[in-house]
Amino acid sequence: MTFASGDLLYIAPFLVLALSGILLVLAEAFYTGKDRTALAGLTVAGALSSTVVSVALYRHLGATESRLLFTEMLVADRTGYVLTALFGVVAALAALLAPAHQRVHGWVVGEYYGILLLAASGMVLLAQAANLATVFLGVETMSIGVYVMTAMRRRSKRGNEAAMKYFLMGAFSTAFLLYGMALVYGAIGTTSLVQIQGRLVSGNLGLLTVGTFMMVAAFAFKIAAVPFHMWAPDAYEGAPTPVTAFMAAAVKAAAFAAMMRMFGQYMGGDRLPYGVIGWASPMVVLAAITITVGNIAAIRQDNIKRMLAYSSISHAGVLLVGLCAMGLGSASGKPALIYYLISYSLTTMGAFAVVAYVGSKDQERLDIDDWAGLATRHPGAALAMTLCLLSLGGMPPTGGFFAKFYVFKSAMDAQDQQLLWLTAIGVINSAISIYYYLRIVTTMYFKDPRGEIAPTRSAALAFVMVACPLVILEMGLFPNWWLSL
Repeated sequence: MTFASGDLLYIAPFLVLALSGILLVLAEAFYTGKDRTALAGLTVAGALSSTVVSVALYRHLGATESRLLFTEMLVADRTGYVLTALFGVVAALAALLAPAHQRVHGWVVGEYYGILLLAASGMVLLAQAANLATVFLGVETMSIGVYVMTAMRRRSKRGNEAAMKYFLMGAFSTAFLLYGMALVYGAIGTTSLVQIQGRLVSGNLGLLTVGTFMMVAAFAFKIAAVPFHMWAPDAYEGAPTPVTAFMAAAVKAAAFAAMMRMFGQYMGGDRLPYGVIGWASPMVVLAAITITVGNIAAIRQDNIKRMLAYSSISHAGVLLVGLCAMGLGSASGKPALIYYLISYSLTTMGAFAVVAYVGSKDQERLDIDDWAGLATRHPGAALAMTLCLLSLGGMPPTGGFFAKFYVFKSAMDAQDQQLLWLTAIGVINSAISIYYYLRIVTTMYFKDPRGEIAPTRSAALAFVMVACPLVILEMGLFPNWWLSL
């Protein structure tokens, strides 16, 4: 790999996150105080600094300008910087959620903040990946950090079980990913995604097909697509709520950032080996099954975390629809996907912020019936949760409505209208999802309280609860600005 000092400017967001994460881990080693609020503040500063640098680089590059860095290992373009800015914001929100939750639920662990930023740095690698090796490094940097954060509530048996399941399934998916990449390299002779794009037609078709299918399966694990979703409900329920929020929002967005690079951009369009041997063939099936099974399973859940877990599985299916549309040449596929990722990530963070707020010491109140009468006792929290649930269900005038609308529209614009049947399945399931989202709303507003709710009070937590619903409402009222990104 050739080193060019000028390339360092374009990976500044990654460097900010990585160096901040390392410094925070070192700071924890020498920190003597019991309160970790100062570390949370430094984490927010590091994450938002990365976001600011990403915005500056976004403005520095032209609308269609793209720069290959470090001998085609990374790529600098506006798509990458929009996603990098998103990862910085989500990491900052996850840091704001943590101090009060740690204090109340007894898992005051300072390493959380450094590992959070290091995991976010792996996500930046995925957003800017231009090589299979970079994709692998990004996936592992992100995943190892999230495995560790899932198990940070050390005295929780459920948390330890969740972390073990997540780790074992993640290791299994890593084997699929690495072996698939090895087969693609054997078929084409390079790991550079730019060169792979030009050699798809001339490569060894058998090795390329098997390798591509194995990479699809590996990423299906990461995004919890059916039938590779088994770990998600247990991991979401067992992990501390701030970690669950980060896992549901940022990890899924980062995995799709890598898939957009690999499949939608470099292995899509006119060179897409579509049909029996194309990656879109298994992916459309995964999308249809994932949307349907996720919704059906969510209807049966009484635990809010598990319901949101199955909801996120269904949303992964909708995102796969947009990815297939992008790979099949839909011009609106990429902006629709990015808009969806922004809306979904902020909505998820807002919803889990309310979950963290409602829970108190020794009683997280994860059962839906525990939220009865919340609107009477805590109307602000109920309103915030309602806006987030309406956005997840795709109801106007929230960002979630336009997110689904633009994804399904991009699918209808795909080559030869091959995805019309998939669009119909997505629309039907979106209507079904309204049922279990409104179930929580009706419980909060139309059922009598079952007892006192002593929430987890925190200015930072309240800020996330207010900011996220307001942004998703603004995205629904003024979507054009976000799409122009």
